[in-house]
Amino acid sequence: MKALILSGGKGTRLRPLTYTGAKQLVPVANKPILWYGIESIVAAGITDIGIIISPETGEEVKTKTGNGEQFGAKITYILQAKPEGLAHAVKVAQDFLEDSPFIMYLGDNLIQDDLNTFLNNFKNKTLDALILLRTVSNPSAFGVAKIDEKGRVIQLIEKPKEPPSNLALVGVYFFSKTIHEAIANIKPSPRGELEITDAIQYLIEQNKSVEAQTLENWWLDTGKKDDLLEANRIILDTHLKSNIQGEIDSSSQVIGRVEIGERSKIINSTIRGPVTIGKDCYLENSFIGPYTSIADNTTLKEVDLEHSVILQGAKVIDISARIVDSLIGQRANIKESKQRPKALRFLIGDDSEIELL
Repeated sequence: MKALILSGGKGTRLRPLTYTGAKQLVPVANKPILWYGIESIVAAGITDIGIIISPETGEEVKTKTGNGEQFGAKITYILQAKPEGLAHAVKVAQDFLEDSPFIMYLGDNLIQDDLNTFLNNFKNKTLDALILLRTVSNPSAFGVAKIDEKGRVIQLIEKPKEPPSNLALVGVYFFSKTIHEAIANIKPSPRGELEITDAIQYLIEQNKSVEAQTLENWWLDTGKKDDLLEANRIILDTHLKSNIQGEIDSSSQVIGRVEIGERSKIINSTIRGPVTIGKDCYLENSFIGPYTSIADNTTLKEVDLEHSVILQGAKVIDISARIVDSLIGQRANIKESKQRPKALRFLIGDDSEIELL
């Protein structure tokens, strides 16, 4: 069994942040989104992993993620020259996949469920494809599945105006080698891409064994700012443990579950968890509220901040209004002039500099 993780694409829904970096490397609770998928796959016993990368961000993905040793895996990087669809990504990875069954995992997705449950079902029934579904309130925004009472998939419809169900396709799939034949027999969709939904539909029409399972727990597609902030909230809620390694002076207060990295200094500040703060950070005269992640080498002075994600090397100084629901890119620099705004909300890309007037 192998795994194929998709970490290409242009991340248009997270711009401007993803003009300069891969969306799959944006951190959730100070860990790249991509790494959660790798860890979940390895926990299911799959260690031979291919990662689809793009020309624009592939080198960054390779540099930060490495050869897989840190995860107990072997990682092979596969270049997809153009983003021509999920099925196209499988096509360019065929030399890596060979005839092995595999799990395909979209690198910007997060699920809480253990993959072993689905993997065992896929293996025990010798399925050609197993898709994962989750009930959603807005099925028109997703690929939607129509299934029968036995869990067999009858039809897949991409973003239907009149959805036949509220079961959306999650970005995790299990395939046998028959998916390669299916992909070879489909044509690009009207948007010019080889759609994985069309390939699965081909398997259905060829009477192959295609089943679906519904997730019991949360699923998050972190392609937009608010989704990423929600993922950060959930991960901090469910995974964070208190671990103080930095320095906290006597005039500061730490409440709840808080993680502070090595060599970070907290001066005259209050931190109310769940909060994670990376290494070599400096916080002074600030309040850091719940559901905030602050990456390494960040400086915060005179800041009131909560429910936000601050990336590596950012500086936020002398901000009188509370910052909430914000995503601030690497090395961004925010400072305020004497005039005082009432509220602030940011989505700021890497290397930005903002002065509030």
